Amino acid sequence: MKKAVFIILAVLVADQVLKFWIKTTFFLGESRPVFGEWFILHFTENEGMAFGMKLGGGYGKLLLSLFRIVAVIIISWWLWRTVRKGAGNLLIVCISLILAGAMGNILDSAFYGLIFSESSFMQTATLFPPGGGYGTFLYGRVVDMLYFPVIQTTYPAWVPVVGGRPFNFFEPVFNIADSSITTGVFLLIVFQKKMFPKQPEATVNNPV
Repeated sequence: MKKAVFIILAVLVADQVLKFWIKTTFFLGESRPVFGEWFILHFTENEGMAFGMKLGGGYGKLLLSLFRIVAVIIISWWLWRTVRKGAGNLLIVCISLILAGAMGNILDSAFYGLIFSESSFMQTATLFPPGGGYGTFLYGRVVDMLYFPVIQTTYPAWVPVVGGRPFNFFEPVFNIADSSITTGVFLLIVFQKKMFPKQPEATVNNPV
């Protein structure tokens, strides 16, 4: 269990430290290159879904936040059961990464509206502003900043509909929590046979 706790804390600390720094030093929409044009810090906010996707409306935001809380409870129970059963380290790492990522984005949704002022294209946010935050409990916006436009080109002119238009790969902006969830799920899929080996079928002795 110590390994799971370490992974969860490491992801949460890295995720939240980067988000706090971005939120308090970047204007909304501001970009700063890290490694040339293929790794950029680009500050954006969304209503809570991964990779910048949104679920519209106040009720949609509330439902998404509540869904995440339920998901964290279920994944926590799964991790506890897995550790109790003495499962392999790889499975524990995968579940821990997924849980840490879900928890990281829940913190944004639950508390950022309470502790930060509004970010804008002209002003950075303030932590614990005197007049209160920009939202209420469970209505905070998730901070995204990791942008990897690895390929920047245009569609060939002969391609129907999109010919001549710009094309970026990879275009979504995400955060460390999103990366943690994606890594955990990817490892589960790739190594599922190793983590969930098939049990040998019991042989039935026919009576003579």
